[in-house]
Parts: sequence; C-alpha cells; structure tokens
Amino acid sequence: MDTLGIKARKVVDFYVDGFKNMTIGKKLWAIIAIKVAILFLVFKLFFFPDILKENYDNDDDRARAVATELTSR
Repeated sequence: MDTLGIKARKVVDFYVDGFKNMTIGKKLWAIIAIKVAILFLVFKLFFFPDILKENYDNDDDRARAVATELTSR
C-alpha cells in the first residue's frame, strides 16, 4: 500500500474505534438521524410536490415536458 492508503486507513480506523467506544454519543447520533429523516420527509411532502404528476396524466407527457424544458433553456 502507498502512504496515502495507509494514512487513510488510519483515519478510518480512528473514527470506527471512536464510534464503537461511544456510549451516549450513539444515542445522540440516533436522535440526529431520526430528526434528519423526519425533516426530509416533511420537506418532501410539503415543499416539493410532484408537479409533473399533478399536471400530466402519463409518463410520455411528463417525459416530453421535461425534455422541452431542458432543451428550451
């Protein structure tokens, strides 16, 4: 292995060992992951509606609309 690979492996091992030895940190990371998942779910539902599905009936019309938008810009 080259020296960069050895250094990268040491960094990875450092973080893996750190996460293995955590006690409270694992619970905090789990809470953070749950909160992020909920936030993305809320953002997806309320702020990013599926406009193509609302405005077009089938996949061919949706594909045509996307192609038109991409080529007209």
